[in-house]
Amino acid sequence: MKNLVAAILATTALTGAAFADTHGEAKITEFRIGVLGGENAQDRMTSNECLRAKTEELLGVPTKVFTPADYDGVIQGLLGGTIDVAWLGASGYAKTYLTDPTAVEPVLVKVNMDGSYGYHSIGFTRKETGITSLADMKGKTFGFGDPNSTSGYLIPSIEIPVETGASMESGDYFGEVKFTGGHEQTIVAVANGDIDAGVTWADGQGAWEDGYNSGALRKAVDAGLVDMNQIVEIWKSKPIPEGPVVLRQDLPEDVKLKVTGLWASLKSIDPDCAYGVLQGEALGFMPITHDAYLSIIEARKASN
Repeated sequence: MKNLVAAILATTALTGAAFADTHGEAKITEFRIGVLGGENAQDRMTSNECLRAKTEELLGVPTKVFTPADYDGVIQGLLGGTIDVAWLGASGYAKTYLTDPTAVEPVLVKVNMDGSYGYHSIGFTRKETGITSLADMKGKTFGFGDPNSTSGYLIPSIEIPVETGASMESGDYFGEVKFTGGHEQTIVAVANGDIDAGVTWADGQGAWEDGYNSGALRKAVDAGLVDMNQIVEIWKSKPIPEGPVVLRQDLPEDVKLKVTGLWASLKSIDPDCAYGVLQGEALGFMPITHDAYLSIIEARKASN
């Protein structure tokens, strides 16, 4: 990972310098970071403030963090040119690409502690419900975060019907399929007993009582929103490719290179900042390309 970061930074410095010599300074007046829904807006702002400050210092222009209420707000911001960089879920990237293939380019992906870049959709409930599997969920209320979330809906909507033999329509197998608005909202709704069970995301590594190493459960544990000893896992998806960090394609090349280098080196230069941005323990970010998401793009097409 250290060698990878060094290579990215060296490329950034050399290519960025060449670009500046030929084309002059980047012609941007501000830079905008979009952060997906999943936790409340203030927590998202706090977790990404260090990244905002570092980006502003690096680019020399005012940098802002935008926290739209839902996933589509970030997607539309990227498509409309009002957001410059965002860490999307794989399904969100698929929607962005299918809407406009020239809008963004994937550059980096989060790397787990074991070097992989996959994660899981996790079905969970309160221990006191007595629910232990999808078989116990018949007629119950199941909560999902956002229609544009990979782990919060797309993958469950593909895998769960195979296991239940029924659709995801309310009243078919589950009593109600309910959208909560985001991962944090789902976790809180389950913990409060507002819904019988829900799904969220986690890397599936590390200890359950910690909320795994990284993901929405880990963030919720860190925030004191849930006691994992009172929560049980009832379903787990197959591995899902982690979503990409994407940049708007029409940004100046030196800006793209500088921002990519910053994100790639974040874990080495500021581990505490990286912990918040990465939503837990992870090795950092590594390069990724569009080809890693071809299967998710096809799945998104099929679901529309």
